[in-house]
Amino acid sequence: FISNQLKTEEKIDIVSVKCKTCGAFVSFPPNITSDECPYCTSNIIVKDGSTSSVIKPKSLVPFMVDKKKADTLFRNWISGLWFAPSNLKERTAKGRINGIYIPYWTYDSRTYSSYTGQRGTYYYVTESYTTTENGQSVTKTRQVRKTRWTSVSGDLNHFFDDILVIASNSLPKKYANKLEPWQLNALVPFTEKYLGGFKSEAYQVKIQDGFNTAKGIMDNRIRVMIKSQIGGDEQRVHSVNTAYNSITFKHILLPIWISSYKYGDKVYRFLINGQTGEVQGERPYSWVKITLLIVSILAIIAAIIYFSN
Repeated sequence: FISNQLKTEEKIDIVSVKCKTCGAFVSFPPNITSDECPYCTSNIIVKDGSTSSVIKPKSLVPFMVDKKKADTLFRNWISGLWFAPSNLKERTAKGRINGIYIPYWTYDSRTYSSYTGQRGTYYYVTESYTTTENGQSVTKTRQVRKTRWTSVSGDLNHFFDDILVIASNSLPKKYANKLEPWQLNALVPFTEKYLGGFKSEAYQVKIQDGFNTAKGIMDNRIRVMIKSQIGGDEQRVHSVNTAYNSITFKHILLPIWISSYKYGDKVYRFLINGQTGEVQGERPYSWVKITLLIVSILAIIAAIIYFSN
């Protein structure tokens, strides 16, 4: 299905430049000769890039959070960090925020899954036990919960719509994924007018590789639905075999504000969902502050023990 759709997808030629510092692939319009990498602020020379034919984005979500708001969110986030180095605010005061459209794949698929597993049903039995009360040994009873397991099998049909997979290797995925959820009902047809004043990145994750990631997302959701279908008080899923049909994909761009700052020898990145304002980021820790806190806690515990004795 994917191969057939690929043949009909519209292509565009882009100039992509790989940052020699962080490895990000950034796309630039032909009139730009040099610029700053939005991921690490290193200088990039566009003539070092390469022209390639890629699938044209089908649609994008425009920026809803403006630069002023993004800058405020960044400053507030820095101010709210616990155990941050004391001079972090000063180090990031001159940091710049860049708006960049990040490539994503979305996948639709109809799935048919057959499964085997077990349904657990609780029941209670009366159990005798011996305990000591007032120096005397006494026998009592109590209700003990047990589980009766029954083998089950079945099938599940489901249609997945817009399974989202990031197509960039430049962002820390741990934080990029936490920018979700995106409101994809705000997607508009792609035109270059939306790119004015913003950078964009070419996709690096191939379509089939992205679909393999999407299958993992779908499999997790299928297992949740299977457990719901099995019912009972507990469920065990032993095997799931899923067939994927009517697969389609879209190449879309989503808006992210990015700020990077160097502290010590490491570059830290801060991300803002350009649609919802959700913030995520990497940050340094002050091990001096953490050590002082631990020492203070230990001193308080020691004092409590001393006075208790």
